[in-house]
Amino acid sequence: MNMRWSLNELYTSFDSEEYQGDLQKFDEGLGSFIQWADKNLKSPDNPQEKITEYLNRLIELSTLVSKLMAYPRLISSVEANNELALKYLDKLQVQYSKFTQPSVQFQKFISTLDNLDEIINSSPFLREHEFYLNETKKKAQYLLSEKEEVLISKMKNTGSNAWSNLQGVLSSTLLVDIEIDGKPKQLPLPVVRNMAFDKDPNIRQKAYEAELKSYDKIAKSSAAALNGIKGEVLTISEMRGFKSPLEETLFKSRMDEETLDAIIRAIEEYLPIFHKYYRKKGELLGHRNGLPFYDIFAPIGNAIKSYTYEEARKFIVVNFRTFSDRLADFADNAFENRWIDAEPRDGKRGGAFCFNLYPIKESRILANFNGSLSNVITLAHELGHGYHGLCIQEESILNSSYPMPLAETASIFCETIVMNAVLNEASPEEQLSILESSLQDAGQVIVDIYSRFLFEKELFERRKEHSLSVNELKEIMIESQKKAYGNGLDENYLHPYMWINKPHYYYGERNFYNFPYAFGLLFSKGLYVEYLNDKKNFVKRYDDFLRATGKNNIVDVAKLMGIDVHSPDFFKDSLKLIEKDIDKFIDLIENRK
Repeated sequence: MNMRWSLNELYTSFDSEEYQGDLQKFDEGLGSFIQWADKNLKSPDNPQEKITEYLNRLIELSTLVSKLMAYPRLISSVEANNELALKYLDKLQVQYSKFTQPSVQFQKFISTLDNLDEIINSSPFLREHEFYLNETKKKAQYLLSEKEEVLISKMKNTGSNAWSNLQGVLSSTLLVDIEIDGKPKQLPLPVVRNMAFDKDPNIRQKAYEAELKSYDKIAKSSAAALNGIKGEVLTISEMRGFKSPLEETLFKSRMDEETLDAIIRAIEEYLPIFHKYYRKKGELLGHRNGLPFYDIFAPIGNAIKSYTYEEARKFIVVNFRTFSDRLADFADNAFENRWIDAEPRDGKRGGAFCFNLYPIKESRILANFNGSLSNVITLAHELGHGYHGLCIQEESILNSSYPMPLAETASIFCETIVMNAVLNEASPEEQLSILESSLQDAGQVIVDIYSRFLFEKELFERRKEHSLSVNELKEIMIESQKKAYGNGLDENYLHPYMWINKPHYYYGERNFYNFPYAFGLLFSKGLYVEYLNDKKNFVKRYDDFLRATGKNNIVDVAKLMGIDVHSPDFFKDSLKLIEKDIDKFIDLIENRK
């Protein structure tokens, strides 16, 4: 089976008449849009006509630019050195920044309207975009002047974006000095970090020690980048009127503080359960003082069967069908019509992602398939993202953007379907291996994410007063890990440089890129409990819920499923599912003896 995706449904080439034609159409349309906004949005007269015209123009341009940018992004993800793709992507990003001016003008225009609800109710088209328009008005309260907004947009290219690019280069080109089979070698950082999964404990420890030592080469530069980015974030956030970058992140995430508090309270209560898991794994590996950081990802149990790509397809589709024919048919269609690029090869980026292509009502999935169960789970996860895209295709493109905390809902749900199917077929020894792999992931999303959240909160607090040194950043990270991992890890073997390793800290527009993952995991598990309790009525409600994620805040969209995200008990119920897996994991270990 062909394991490479087809992009011909987007464009056949950059030189094609279709791509060049759309590029010209976008350039002309954007210029006209900017002129129209400049002329029409400075006075509040004829608001219904102006809002309608603005939205129609924005929909057309958004659809066009998302298609134009998807093509070079997808190509560059599998051809890292494709200069033409990088050139077009760069050009389009510069053009895209020009949306700032009309966007600011429209937000200011909306903010002057006292009768916005009345205007919205005057037209079915405007009612369709009610959430978008009301959210736009809310955003306006944090707007600066038009000149300031345009200036900030441009200055970021030489500020946080430049620092972010520098850190990306530093980490991606870092070579780690390590001895392998008695010979000194220099290996890329991702290769050495992957040794954390090696069966040989000596290799795991050696890789950990070499990794930490290698960060000394880029620690000062990385600290400068981090200080530069977080300093900019604090300045702009304060100028806009937010109490903190965390408040701004919650606003952008459509989440309120009460929901975040409920998640954190539930996580803190269940941390000792995870500590129990880490200590038991540590005991199994011969450690007396808790699990050392270098053994967090150590494999346990015997590896289970491998899968061919065709076997993975069949297994996923068959088990998706236990949920719904629509989900199964979607997945089968993705395999059949080459929406998936699964073949590992030189020049292709690692990991996996799903890119929903709203303009052509399709998705594209990148994976690096090697036949492991983990790869099968990854395919199911990314197909879940694609299914979310399918459900939201019926909405306007302006109603298709859902917040980060909800982004992992469908993916984790689909992952859970397949994981449970694997467990049902596995022997006790295979179950041990599968459960441990699942608990590794849960530990990262709950415990390690909590440590990263604590680190970033403290980082922002101190950055208000001064730039942080390398030693200070290391100390904060160690203290955060101690609070999160407790006695589950050996405090003599933690990871003081995790602030260099995680690129999320270096995204100027995505601060606190941590708690949304925890929300996503726990919310999805909570939905799965709802599904088990009411399979007959759940599927339609679930599809309607996914469709509504782009035009609701989190509290309201959760209510569609009868869920109160202000209640810590909801998140505790999800954590109880993980606790059951931990108990089963411990029982399986005890029964091996």
